[in-house]
Amino acid sequence: MTETLTHRNMTRRQLLARCAAAGAAFVVGPGFFAASNAAWAMEVAHLKPQTMATLVQMARDIYPHDRIPDEHYVAAVKGYDAADKAQMVEAGIAALDAAAQGKGHAGYLAVGWERERADILRSMEESVFFQAVRGGLVTGLYNQKAVWPLFGYEGESYSQGGYIDRGFDDINWL
Repeated sequence: MTETLTHRNMTRRQLLARCAAAGAAFVVGPGFFAASNAAWAMEVAHLKPQTMATLVQMARDIYPHDRIPDEHYVAAVKGYDAADKAQMVEAGIAALDAAAQGKGHAGYLAVGWERERADILRSMEESVFFQAVRGGLVTGLYNQKAVWPLFGYEGESYSQGGYIDRGFDDINWL
């Protein structure tokens, strides 16, 4: 089934997802890739640049937050570009691409719809690769101090005298 949508009946999120999937990252040269909007770039040592671009998209699809820029997802997955993890990651991304190809796409990055990518990820969620990436993202993404303000988290409170005198008792949300 071919989906035909014009920009007039697409939601903003669908349009951005399509655009991001079509050009989220591009390979600049050997061992280096950058975002199409040039907001971030990354040099890789042990993984193929295309593998790292796919890993960044996978991270964004596992923990989707529209208000978190891609560079934070890049920082979260940078640790997978290590000699001891490269083989597992390359094999996992190859399996992810194969799953996307089984659904008629050129690869995972070519899947334009977030819902389709989520379905592909669900089919792999029991794999060691998926569990390793998902588990690593919990700390890799959410332990970045630059991300905390995007969620309204001010960080630990002990050094600032605790939460009681810093709005803990605010119940304006009721």
